[in-house]
Amino acid sequence: MILINKLNILFIILITIMFTFSNKVSAKYEKTIYDFEVESITGEKINFSKYKNKPILLVNVASQCGFTKQYEDLQNLWEKYQDKGLIVIGLPSNQFGGQEPGSNSEIKNFCEVNFNINFPMTTKIDVKGENIDPIYKWALKNYGKKATPKWNFYKILINKDGKIEQTYSSITNPMSKKITNEIEKILNIK
Repeated sequence: MILINKLNILFIILITIMFTFSNKVSAKYEKTIYDFEVESITGEKINFSKYKNKPILLVNVASQCGFTKQYEDLQNLWEKYQDKGLIVIGLPSNQFGGQEPGSNSEIKNFCEVNFNINFPMTTKIDVKGENIDPIYKWALKNYGKKATPKWNFYKILINKDGKIEQTYSSITNPMSKKITNEIEKILNIK
């Protein structure tokens, strides 16, 4: 009997630890990503409602960062999964090391000339702080600090329900198995 009680206590402790260190945050979303819009790099509106039921990878980007070469793999990811429903969106930000100082047209030109980027890009935004963009404010509210970029090329994966599925650090390559496996799971690709 004592052994069974000890096993039950151990089981409860293990379950508690599992949920404590899980990267997923349980949130009561009042809004989903599909309730937002943002200005594109060329001045039009990107209305997320047109991406309803599609997963979205949000990436805060910068042209003068050590991770800037990830643009190539973001484009590769976009090309590989676009026809299956994935949306990749680059959100330029100058908040980390002043590594995105250019104008919208300079950023757009840099991305097209150097990486042939054709996935949607937004105007330059703040991803943290006093002037945080509403999308990142929403992410922080619903997913906690793990949704706040720590540096350029931080990634937030949104599932088909318009909720945050997972976040990835700047060092995680967009074409890594860690990201592509999760995308394929969301897209139900076998």
